[in-house]
Amino acid sequence: MPAPEASTQATIERAAALLQAGGVVAIPTETVYGLAASALDPVAVARVFEVKRRPAFDPLIVHVCGEAMLPAVAVGIPDAAYRLMERFWPGPLTIVLRKASGVPGLVTAGTATVAVRSPAHPVARAIIEFAGLPLAAPSANPFGRLSPTRAEHVWRGLGDAVDLIVDGGPAEYGIESTIVTLDPEPTLLRAGAIPPDEIEAVIGPLARGSTPGTDAVPGSAAHHYAPATPVRVVEWDSVPAASRSRAGWLGLRHPAPGYAFSRVLSPSGDLREAAAALFESLHELDERSLERIDVERIPERGIGLAIADRLRRAQASSI
Repeated sequence: MPAPEASTQATIERAAALLQAGGVVAIPTETVYGLAASALDPVAVARVFEVKRRPAFDPLIVHVCGEAMLPAVAVGIPDAAYRLMERFWPGPLTIVLRKASGVPGLVTAGTATVAVRSPAHPVARAIIEFAGLPLAAPSANPFGRLSPTRAEHVWRGLGDAVDLIVDGGPAEYGIESTIVTLDPEPTLLRAGAIPPDEIEAVIGPLARGSTPGTDAVPGSAAHHYAPATPVRVVEWDSVPAASRSRAGWLGLRHPAPGYAFSRVLSPSGDLREAAAALFESLHELDERSLERIDVERIPERGIGLAIADRLRRAQASSI
């Protein structure tokens, strides 16, 4: 099984060549690692679904290198979208726009819209620029499992099913992008790395439209973002002491007594730091042959909305 390759110039150029030839390449982004293919090649996109074992009703996010690449994937872009791009691109904001005719229906689950973002990670941007292609790139993990925040997570999850894994170091945010739509009104579809209040400061109030199981939103399945080990969100002092020795604890600020293994997301309680550590911590706990993982309830404010969303989906997968 080929190991991840460091993101040298030669590796970046090889990744671009593979993508131009219809290949599938795992690339680093500032959110999580993505499983990339040309967004304009339906056969390559089909392979992404095959490698991830992702259902075809779940659309993909298309990654571009700024506004210059937008005409290939989107049309009729509203002024509010450009204001958001000016403020948050490159970065972890995905905007749902009207789809251009050249985007295969498989990318968008047959809908008339396409989810687009411009990643900030320099390696992702270099690969897109060298390939000269918009890239469809969901998270580089088996469908429904934990998103990868390091190249080795991709390697363990997908192995040689991928043509190349480009190692760009640990993801900065460690949690997926925020998704918004502007039609028929500005709406938050998925909480993510950019808190809703920062978006509202640019375009005004956001309606809340994200509900588990909404098929037209990438990453919106009710059962998602889950380790193999069952997860539940609890208050540690409600857990019988006798059952803690077979479980792991994931706390926001503090470890909990009696657990076989404890991990803390942020000793200072910083929710951004907690978000960046979330999937990494769950990966670590998942490797310890535990009976279950108990997770402390996270305050649902700012980026805490995204953390709580991911934990609810992980818990749903355990039921």
